[in-house]
Amino acid sequence: MDVTLNPGGCMTWKPIVVGVDTSPESAWAAAVAAEIAKAAGTKCQLVHAARDVLSALALAEVPERAQEFSDSLVAQTREAVLHGLWGVVPTELAQELSVRRGRAPAVLKQVAAQMGAELVVLGNKHHSLLGRWFAGSTSVDVVRTTELPVLVTGGQRTSIRRVLATVDQSAAARPTIEAAERFAALFGAKVRVLSVLEPLPIVPEAPNYDLGSYYAMLEEHLKRDVWPLIKAPETEKTIRYGMPVETIMQEAAEWHADVLVIGSHGKGWVDRLLIGSVTERLLNQLPASLLVVPVYAYVEAREPSTARAAQAAYA
Repeated sequence: MDVTLNPGGCMTWKPIVVGVDTSPESAWAAAVAAEIAKAAGTKCQLVHAARDVLSALALAEVPERAQEFSDSLVAQTREAVLHGLWGVVPTELAQELSVRRGRAPAVLKQVAAQMGAELVVLGNKHHSLLGRWFAGSTSVDVVRTTELPVLVTGGQRTSIRRVLATVDQSAAARPTIEAAERFAALFGAKVRVLSVLEPLPIVPEAPNYDLGSYYAMLEEHLKRDVWPLIKAPETEKTIRYGMPVETIMQEAAEWHADVLVIGSHGKGWVDRLLIGSVTERLLNQLPASLLVVPVYAYVEAREPSTARAAQAAYA
């Protein structure tokens, strides 16, 4: 997330954009976003992306009434979404709902750019494997295409008491830790930084390495290069051993994490399309609300020359 310091030295937040539809999950996402915006002292904008299929048909069949059909569809959609938000989010926030035509990822990206937003919030809907295959996942599509952090909410809890940041030994560690600590500071939440050390892959006919020495080397790297990135003295440092997704989910469940923070390594459109098996599996299984931080956008904002060099290396 972009951190701006005001003259008093306090971190300020830019606006938050929330994608909503008629589902209970999106209403809870809007409620969480409203609490974040209130704590951060910033604006929260609810947005619904309406697919204008009927207007397209009207344009082909009755072109002189296409605009009428379109306006009617938007009005009906707005009422349906407002009905789903009723009683869950503040009335004044719901009344500022913006309904725009188009696909959700494109609409949210457009609104975020216009507002100068720094965070997109979505509600998670659990799809079956078949459903994800045919219909896809809005949250995955948005994470793939936006350069902003995306918070995908899970469950029906708006209180944020524990934030779990998952880091590896790459450039993703710094922005992930910073985002977690900054997010937690809004609510006085506890922060735990987790690094999962995977076992060595078994390769036939390859020499066997001592697992203890391998883990010791990784732990030394964490101690030297990653743990010093933690600024808050109360932040916990935790190392676990195992496969990433399963270990992260177990840690989130046992520690009762409210928000899980993970860095996304996308550098270009191909990398964003393949956002990584760990991120996508966590989005689909969602052990807690998940904050995905786009690492490349972070590096580009702070170190443009380094980012351009990295991009050239992958061209």
